[in-house]
Amino acid sequence: MEKYIGTKEAAALLNLSMRRVVGLCQAGEFQGAVQKNKRWQIPVESVRDLASKRNTVLDKQELRPCAVGNTSYVDVSSDCYYVDKTLLVKELIDDRSMVTLFTRPRRFGKTLAINMLKTYFEISDRDTSVYFQDKAIWQCGKRYQEQQGRYPVIFLTFKDIKYDTWEDCQEAIRIILCDEYRRHTELASSTYLDDVDKEYYRRMSQGALSNVEYSRALLNLTHMLRRHYHERVVILIDEYDTPIQQGYLKGYYDEVISFMRILFSGGLKDNEDLAFGVLTGILRISKENLFSGLNNLVVNTVLDDKYSTYFGFTEDEVLAMAEYYGRSDRITEIREWYDGYRFGDTEIFNPWSVSSYFYNDCMPKNFWVNTSDNRILQEIMHQLTPEVADELLGLMQGKHISSQIDPEMIYPKISDGSDAIFSFLLLAGYLTIDTQPQESELGTYAELRLPNKEIQRVYTSEILSWLRDTTGANTVASVQKALYTNDPKRLEMALRTFMMNCISSFDGAAEGFYHGMTLGLTASLSSYYKVSSNRESGEGRYDLQLEPLIKTFPGIIMEFKAASASEKEKLPNLADEALQQIEDRAYKTEMKERGISNIVSYGIAFAGKEVCVKIEKRNVSNG
Repeated sequence: MEKYIGTKEAAALLNLSMRRVVGLCQAGEFQGAVQKNKRWQIPVESVRDLASKRNTVLDKQELRPCAVGNTSYVDVSSDCYYVDKTLLVKELIDDRSMVTLFTRPRRFGKTLAINMLKTYFEISDRDTSVYFQDKAIWQCGKRYQEQQGRYPVIFLTFKDIKYDTWEDCQEAIRIILCDEYRRHTELASSTYLDDVDKEYYRRMSQGALSNVEYSRALLNLTHMLRRHYHERVVILIDEYDTPIQQGYLKGYYDEVISFMRILFSGGLKDNEDLAFGVLTGILRISKENLFSGLNNLVVNTVLDDKYSTYFGFTEDEVLAMAEYYGRSDRITEIREWYDGYRFGDTEIFNPWSVSSYFYNDCMPKNFWVNTSDNRILQEIMHQLTPEVADELLGLMQGKHISSQIDPEMIYPKISDGSDAIFSFLLLAGYLTIDTQPQESELGTYAELRLPNKEIQRVYTSEILSWLRDTTGANTVASVQKALYTNDPKRLEMALRTFMMNCISSFDGAAEGFYHGMTLGLTASLSSYYKVSSNRESGEGRYDLQLEPLIKTFPGIIMEFKAASASEKEKLPNLADEALQQIEDRAYKTEMKERGISNIVSYGIAFAGKEVCVKIEKRNVSNG
């Protein structure tokens, strides 16, 4: 009679964690394992077989390299360490959704997943099932195996469409469409296509179509492939929103939305030749803007539990990876740097960063931030208000914030208030959900936080880098030096230089703008000061406070005043009024109660791009 043991005994025999053994059970690695009353029972012989196999793989062969930057499923699954995500195929087949959009942060495995789907479903003149026979999907049975290699596939990726003008962007999209037509050379001589189809194919291959004809490219290609193969078509589109983001940044948003709406609707809306479609991107562009009338679209975001394990690495997957490379002792470090994301109810690690960590001999650093430009973040920072900047600083200091979440974010509304900004930062991977979102009559609310050390450093090195990029490092350094040395003239000059370079003539309309601007500049001091704004102290609310983290540094209180650009002569008096307000309302009370006696008051007055800074240095009594 076959003997069974539990996961605890199996873990001891294999020198694995119980969690890892459960993951192996779920992945079908133990032949004959069964689950009873939520507990796994594993045949002893199956455990011994796996132990023998592990010794063979790990002791007698070289370890597979950790793939970084390779998005070819065939290459990665054959030659590299591959985290098996093939059960995504099963989920899509079981769901029977006509069009599914997955929105996830960049570098979270979207392109590799799309390429895996292409390899699985696409008709090929070679046997591509060999790339799946040792994967989880093949253990799901005949129903799913029969779908392998069955469909003609249209595969488009827009991830590299980052051009400054609509004309160049449109030309790049045309080239991508032409290349996809040329990939299906079987259509050129197909006996199932009529002369009209063949003429369209010929002209498309030569890039000789009008804009209207190009906008029907998806629809026409599905028709041709359906006629040729007598099988419905799968459409896979990777990073669909990259040209849309670029259009927003470069001023051709309306043009790209208009073109893409017609292109996508033709292929994905009410198309009888469509088997199903899958799109990936960072944001969902709402139906009113792009997917107008596409009522068969199912959207899956970081808020959804369904599909939550297929983009990014789960804890079990990272534990297995660390064990494979013999670095289980580094798990705590990996968690601190690259864990902390929450997709639905699933804890997720950043897959790009974890892979890069193992590839780079387990040296922790910021890998993810360097994978693409962050101009959209710079756009947000240029709209910085005191309230948003204050909450960003709180996040950098380990605090949580509560925000309404809008999963249907569109690019033109990214900077429309703090909720829009934090929704974007969540969807783009710069924040994560701390607790399950709560639904109310007013919308979806959630507690947000920074995921990990890597992202914390992004906020100090990348989100605030727009200051250095637009003004040069000298401006930020001048602000720092002026505050260290209590030099009002140096600070005045640094602020004036920043405004001359960064703001237009109409930006200086309200005190709040200058408040947010100065708060953003001083945020670079967060390693030395606890920076806070609009907090109660004494008999009122100070504008900005820098509480020293190093005892030898002075405490700083700032109060701001603003006048119209035509009232520059009022600046000295306004700066004096600001200093007097600090004294009259006892803004120094909070720092005094914490034992800080060396406190410097700054009265700062703005008018247009002009500024006047006055300071008052005084040791205060703690009595």
